[in-house]
Amino acid sequence: MATLSVNVDHVATVRQARLAKEPDPVTAALMAELAGADGITIHLREDRRHIQDRDLSILRKTAKTRLNLEMAATPEMLGIALEVKPDMVTIVPEKRAELTTEGGLDVTTKVEAAKLKEFVTSLKEAGIPVNLFIDPALEAVKASHRIAADGVEIHTGTYADADINADNGERRCGEFKRVHEAALLAHKLKLKVHAGHGLDYSNIKAVAAIPEITEFAIGYSIVSRAIYVGIEAAVTEMKRLIG
Repeated sequence: MATLSVNVDHVATVRQARLAKEPDPVTAALMAELAGADGITIHLREDRRHIQDRDLSILRKTAKTRLNLEMAATPEMLGIALEVKPDMVTIVPEKRAELTTEGGLDVTTKVEAAKLKEFVTSLKEAGIPVNLFIDPALEAVKASHRIAADGVEIHTGTYADADINADNGERRCGEFKRVHEAALLAHKLKLKVHAGHGLDYSNIKAVAAIPEITEFAIGYSIVSRAIYVGIEAAVTEMKRLIG
C-alpha cells in the first residue's frame, strides 16, 4: 500500500490570514501523525505566505515520521535545507503570483537541467534524498533520471482538474494514462515514484491503484475535510481510500 504524507501548508494559510498563533501547523502535523500519517510535507515558500521558518525548525525536532520539505531551487532554500536537514527535499517550481503550484519543473531544457543537477548534487552530498516535482511526461521522467534525482513526484493537478463528466470522461482518462505511463517509466528507471496535487476524496482511488506510486502528498483536501470532521477522521479516511 502506498504511504500518505500530509501537507499542512493550508493550516498555516489560515493562521497567516490573521498573523495569529492559531491554528498551528505544527500541532496539526502531530495530530495527523497520531491519526496514521506516514509523513509530513511542508512548502517553505520564498514569500513565506504560509509556512514559516519557525514551523520548519520545530517540525524538524518534533515530527515522528518523515519530514518532506518542498522548496524552490534557490541559494536561500539550499542553505536552509543544508542547515535543517529534512528527511527529504522535493524541489518544486515557484511563482510569486500563483495561488498554488501550477505545474512541474522545467527539467528538459539544458540550462535548467544543469542548474537542477548542481542543486540536487549539493543536497545529496549532504545525505538528503531529493525528489523533483514534474509533469506526467516521459521526457520529464528521463530528464529527472539524468539529473540524478532520487525520485520524482508526479504532478496530478491536470488529472484532478479534468471533468469526469465532460466528453465522456476522455480527458480524465487521457490524463490518467499520462500519470500511469510516467509512473511506469520512473519505476523502470529505479526512481522513487510519488504523486500529488489536486488529489481529493473523490479522485484518489484510481491513481492509488497504480502500484508503482509508493507515496502521495496530499494537503488541501485533507485540511478542508478536517474543518468539518477533524484531522483524525480526515487523515483516516484518506488512508483508507489509498489502501
